[in-house]
Amino acid sequence: MDSYSHPPSVAPSLSNGSPTELFNGLGSEIPNQPPHSTPVPSISGAVDSRSPPNTVQAACLACRGKHLKCDGKNPCSRCQSSDSECIYVASRRGYKGPRRNAAPNPNKRHASDSPSSAGGDSCPMLLGATVSTAAPPSLTTFNPALAIPESPATPFAPINGLQLYRSSYLNATNGAMVEANARPQQTVPERCIDSFYYYFYPGHPAVLPKDYLLKLAKERDLDHLLAAMRWVGSLYIEVGPARATFFEEAMRLVYAPDVVKDGYLVQAMVILLIGLDGSCQQEKAREILSDVERIAIEIGLYTRSFATMNGGGVPRLEESWRRTWWDLFVVDGMVAGVHRQTNFLLFDIVADVGLPCEEHEYISGNIPRPMYLEDFDDQLFSGEEREFSSFAYRVASIRNLGRMMRLPNGGFPNEENVNRIESLLSNWRMHLPPSKRDSLNKNCQLDEMMFQAHMINHACSIILHQPLSQLDSSPARDVTACAPHRAVQSGDNFNIHTRHIITAACEISKMVTYNVPITSHTHFFTCVLTLSSIVHLSKWALEYFIHDEDDLRQQIRLNIGALNKLSNVWKAASNASGQVKGVAQEIYRAKRAQQSNPSFWVGFTQEEIISSMAADEGIMTEINSMLTSAPPP
Repeated sequence: MDSYSHPPSVAPSLSNGSPTELFNGLGSEIPNQPPHSTPVPSISGAVDSRSPPNTVQAACLACRGKHLKCDGKNPCSRCQSSDSECIYVASRRGYKGPRRNAAPNPNKRHASDSPSSAGGDSCPMLLGATVSTAAPPSLTTFNPALAIPESPATPFAPINGLQLYRSSYLNATNGAMVEANARPQQTVPERCIDSFYYYFYPGHPAVLPKDYLLKLAKERDLDHLLAAMRWVGSLYIEVGPARATFFEEAMRLVYAPDVVKDGYLVQAMVILLIGLDGSCQQEKAREILSDVERIAIEIGLYTRSFATMNGGGVPRLEESWRRTWWDLFVVDGMVAGVHRQTNFLLFDIVADVGLPCEEHEYISGNIPRPMYLEDFDDQLFSGEEREFSSFAYRVASIRNLGRMMRLPNGGFPNEENVNRIESLLSNWRMHLPPSKRDSLNKNCQLDEMMFQAHMINHACSIILHQPLSQLDSSPARDVTACAPHRAVQSGDNFNIHTRHIITAACEISKMVTYNVPITSHTHFFTCVLTLSSIVHLSKWALEYFIHDEDDLRQQIRLNIGALNKLSNVWKAASNASGQVKGVAQEIYRAKRAQQSNPSFWVGFTQEEIISSMAADEGIMTEINSMLTSAPPP
């Protein structure tokens, strides 16, 4: 046995090496981004009060970037009309440093002086201005225009010597500009916690919001939970050898002999198993999943009373416990669905836990009375108009996956059972309220819970219909990064099942186009993209001419590009992108061999022949260029 000790009732089999040995492949093999740059000192200078009153001191970032005139208001008229965020940064244009031998002007007010208390055109977004503290912000107020780039290094982004906090969720001033030296230099553990909340939390929002969790950590022992959060947060940023240390610490604390079996331990273990699964340590992830399922059932996390008895009368904490159960439930289903190695154990547990509320309600602390699964199932027949949360629709979507996995015949059901499950999938889509029919909220920002709910629904459609689709999957038999190859017998014609899987695969590819950092999605999106790619590649490999072939090529390109981005964090995505690229190259070579036979082009015009061959050549060039700089698997 390695350095871990386990509670008597928890029997994880983590005996294949020490934590440091296990981490070989979690730290060194996962590609990293450039290290955090050292903050640049803030700009200092003076504002001349004798300037004409109608002169704009500085244009806002939006107007400056578009080289447009700015009226200097807050917000300016252009930003107000376009409903975009208006941010001002002090400009250094024309500044040539201090004058030599210049006598000080006693009548000139300097930047360090106290601002005038009356009148003035001072903008609250300019450096040195007084900024009032806003109400606690939420993750739903993220501005996609200010999101961390796809190669993240830190939750801060240097701009002209300043630093803008990317996430309004983490900044009490709701994204105001601050001087670089006004905030103390963050430690690596602090950066990892911020990284966790920015990237990982939106996909699995079960732990308490950051401020409340850190406050609670001063009152009770949450070292194991914080250690797990630090390790997963470190996967998104460059921290060097600290990543292995964080992993070893998290595993040691989670499996300490005296660890308290409670909801916080469940949260820590779920975070760890998700990180391990995305890092191609699926066997270790399944071991932790088995352990955490046993603990959750043992402590009664699945019961309605658990949140009340362990919430201390704090609505936000009670909501966190409800989210903890349902997030474990969803993760259990996702692991079973995408890897086909487990059986979704928690699906058979009769749980009466309240359904989670909306994210903005959780962050604000305005927690409504919870509704339950029976309310969700009876909504159509009760006659009551009820608005359920996005999290609730995510739970309902993964329940359909569980029902599908309980079909007989080992995943190859007959037509009657397929039609029954298809009714569940279609009913889920048809009865969505208008606000939930896509993955954007009313502010046109990504709703990650609905993103996952739709993702699960499309994945279920492919898994359900693929065995009967007659779309030969053998061309993609080498794409096994997420699950073993699933042989499908070919047929002469497309049928309704073929249409279902092609439609679902296209919908999954469209999900790549949301204007958010793709690494902020749950890592399980990697395997759903791979499932979609198998369908696209199988269709592209058909021997006859495909009329929508150009669209098909673009969808393959989208999927590979998304996997390439995800591979910056997740090794599983790196493996999948390499396999999909390899299969695409094989199909391309086979199609070129077919096209060399003149009989292949009988019935086609010369224009169609040239167009098809040029498109094939173009897509392979693009695929190769996209993956040239991809990290090795």
